[in-house]
Amino acid sequence: MDSSLRRLRTDHIDLYYQHRVDPNVPIEEVAGTVSELIEAGKVKHFGLSEASAETIRRAHAVQPVAALQSEYSLWWRALEADVIPALAELGIGLVPFSPLGKGFLTGTVTAETTFSAGDLRGQIPRFQGEFLAANQALVDVLRRIATDAGVTPAQLALAWLLAQQPWIAPIPGTKRISRLEENLGAAEVEFTVAQLEEIQSAADQITIAGARYPEALDRMVDR
Repeated sequence: MDSSLRRLRTDHIDLYYQHRVDPNVPIEEVAGTVSELIEAGKVKHFGLSEASAETIRRAHAVQPVAALQSEYSLWWRALEADVIPALAELGIGLVPFSPLGKGFLTGTVTAETTFSAGDLRGQIPRFQGEFLAANQALVDVLRRIATDAGVTPAQLALAWLLAQQPWIAPIPGTKRISRLEENLGAAEVEFTVAQLEEIQSAADQITIAGARYPEALDRMVDR
């Protein structure tokens, strides 16, 4: 830790994540170690990533968890079953990564899209062949709702996340200034109750096809 702090030219880390739950190390041990770092002033807050509701509760009992970083979007809503209720109960923030579905929810990916050798999406089942074609149904509906609302599909997807809870802070990634500006515009979007209900209804009625990770990565997800 001390070496890391020196390289970062700081004396503390504001939010220290365990970015994947290690099945070989009890989460209580991880939380205890972070607690010691907090007591030493080297860490301010404890975060987890891709952790199950049970793991979150066990960690939180040892050292309060400030934030959970996990995938959450209109394309991946599995957290709604038990993780989000646990976060609400315990007062933990949610930091959704891939809030635009790795670009899918922007409407720029189609059934004809091919991915370069270094693009992870080329290995993800839901971006492949018939799965990708079937999943276009969600984008088609969201694009129509976005047009009616006067926003882009990306802004709709991000604004929907922001409208779910005040403690949800999505982290979209981009390499382009134009896309950054577009994403920031989502913070200004205000949906009516009817629009939110329409988005929710559309997402509820469409079944997403294909796994979100290739098998090798899926085995690393805490359940």
